[in-house]
Amino acid sequence: MLLRFRTANVRSLRDEQELSFVVSQDDDSDVARTVGLSDGKQLRVYPLLGIFGANASGKSNVVFALKKMREAVLNSYAQWTSYQGIPREVFALDPKAAAESAFYEVDFVLDDEVRWTYGFELGSKRVESEWLHAYPKGRRQVWLDRDSSRAKVFDFPGERIQDRALLARTTRPDALFLSRAANDNHPQLTRIYRWFQRNLWDITPETEIAEREAFTARQLLDPAARERIEELLRVADLGISGAEVEHHPGRPPSVKLLHAGGSEEPVALDWQRESFGTRSWFALIGPLLLALDQGAVLLIDELDASLHPRFAAEVVRLFQAPWANTNAAQLVFTSHDPSLLSAPRGGRLLEPGQIWLTEKDKHGATEIYPLSDVEPGAEEDLTDSYLAGAFGGVPRMAAGQIGRELLTVRAREAERS
Repeated sequence: MLLRFRTANVRSLRDEQELSFVVSQDDDSDVARTVGLSDGKQLRVYPLLGIFGANASGKSNVVFALKKMREAVLNSYAQWTSYQGIPREVFALDPKAAAESAFYEVDFVLDDEVRWTYGFELGSKRVESEWLHAYPKGRRQVWLDRDSSRAKVFDFPGERIQDRALLARTTRPDALFLSRAANDNHPQLTRIYRWFQRNLWDITPETEIAEREAFTARQLLDPAARERIEELLRVADLGISGAEVEHHPGRPPSVKLLHAGGSEEPVALDWQRESFGTRSWFALIGPLLLALDQGAVLLIDELDASLHPRFAAEVVRLFQAPWANTNAAQLVFTSHDPSLLSAPRGGRLLEPGQIWLTEKDKHGATEIYPLSDVEPGAEEDLTDSYLAGAFGGVPRMAAGQIGRELLTVRAREAERS
C-alpha cells in the first residue's frame, strides 16, 4: 500500500509537499484500513484521498508528479539518453528552479509487511541522487545511497544488494539504478520496480476515452466481469438493463447498451448515440474494476470533469466499502465538485483527513494540506464551509466580481474611444 508521497520542484510544487494516506493518531476514522508491519505494529491507512482546490491551484500537478515518478522508474534506463537530457517540468516562475533538482519520494508497504522508502532527485542531465531504505522489524536498512556530487557515486551500506558493483558500473548517469536493475530482472530489486509497474495508474476521464471504452468492452466478453460491469451500469441509474457485445478478431468488440423503452423489451442503442456521460462512466468501469481486483493505486484527475456527481460519489463508495474493495486498492482523485464533501442525506462522504486542499501563494507556488489540519467541527457542513472559503482552496473573488470587472474594462475602453 502507498503510505506517503513527497515531491518538490515539479510544475507548481516549488517547495517540498507531502500527500499522506496515513491516519493521524489524533484522528478517528470509520473507513481506514489496518496495515500490519513486519515489526508487529499496525498503521491505519485511508483507502482514498481527494484533492480539491480552485482552478490552476495545482491539484492536477500532484497527480502529475506521481505519474512522472512512475514514468521515471519504468522508462529511465530504456528511453532516457544523455544527448536528450532528462525529461523534467520544474517550477517555471523562479529562474533558479531550472538549476535545482526535481525531487520524488514514496513510502509503501509490500505484501511481506516490510515498509520501504524509495526516492530520487533529477537534474537536467543526470540523476543527482537516489536512495532505497527498508524497515524490516522496524529497523532502517540503507540499501542504496547514490550521490552524483561524490567521487564514489554509489554506496551500498550493509552490502545487501547482489551484483551491486556490476549494476553501479553499468548504470548511466542519466538513468535510475532501480530501472537498470529491473532490466536484468534483479532478484531483490525487481519487486520494488514492479510495485511502480502495478501502481500509480493514471486516468483522466476526458482523455483516452476510446482506449478505455475498448478495454471495458473486452472485459464484457468475460462472463464474470460482465456481470459486475452490467451491475455498475444499472446502479448508476442510466436506465440501462444490460449490454450486447460482439467479438471482432483484430479490432475492439462492438457494444450496444440495452435501455428500458416504451415496450417490454429493452432497446439496444447504437454506441454513437449514447451520451458522453454514459460513455465516460462505461470507459471508467473497466480500469476501476481492474484496480480493485489487483489492489492497485489508481490516479484519477478531474473525477467530476465528465461524470455526474452521483457517478463520482459511487467511485468514492467503491473504494471506501470493505466489501467492494477487498484487495486494499487505493485512489487519489482531483475534483472541483464540493458536493463530494458531503453525503446527499447529511453526513460526510469523505473524512477530513481524506480531503486535501491546494492553494497558491503570492509567488505562484502550490501548497497542499489536509482539511484535518483546519480542524472542522464534528457537525460542520463541509460543503457549505468550503464554498464559503472557510478552509481555503476556493477562488478569491466576490459574487459578481467578474461581471463588474468586465463593466469597468468596457467603461475604460469607451473613455478612450
